[in-house]
Amino acid sequence: MLQTATANLHPMPSTRASMVTIRCAKLRDLPELREMIAELAAHHGDAAPITPERLERDLFGRTPWITALVAEAGNQLIGYAILVPQYRAAEGMRGMELHHLFVRPGHRGTGIGRHLVAKAREQAKIAGCEYLSVSAATGNFQAHHFYESERFVPRPVTGMRYLQKLG
Repeated sequence: MLQTATANLHPMPSTRASMVTIRCAKLRDLPELREMIAELAAHHGDAAPITPERLERDLFGRTPWITALVAEAGNQLIGYAILVPQYRAAEGMRGMELHHLFVRPGHRGTGIGRHLVAKAREQAKIAGCEYLSVSAATGNFQAHHFYESERFVPRPVTGMRYLQKLG
């Protein structure tokens, strides 16, 4: 189980620093989490048809599929990370994909993204993973610089990925 971590990050507009908590998502977080997923999709020019029911199923259902970490300040969610398990069969290595990383615009540049990545690393280690991976769009140089500053090593993408809808 992920332990709660708190950090005093750079001050918000007031003179006091806001207390930010990085923790695993809870059922009560679903509406705000869904909203942030939609914000990230819109940022990339995509739609986010995910429903609260599917998000609940994937986070809290009989077989949880993903882990969501949230950054909370002043009873409001201001960022999140979604983790999805991976496996490299040839090496017998467990890994975790940092599938989403998002911080709301008014809170960017305050270290929240770095804290979410640190908690993602911790969560992956707790799950017995040997690596954490992340991807960023080819032209998203801000993300490239951020991930490299967090000690992610760029790897070339080779081959094609195919998709087949089921049902």
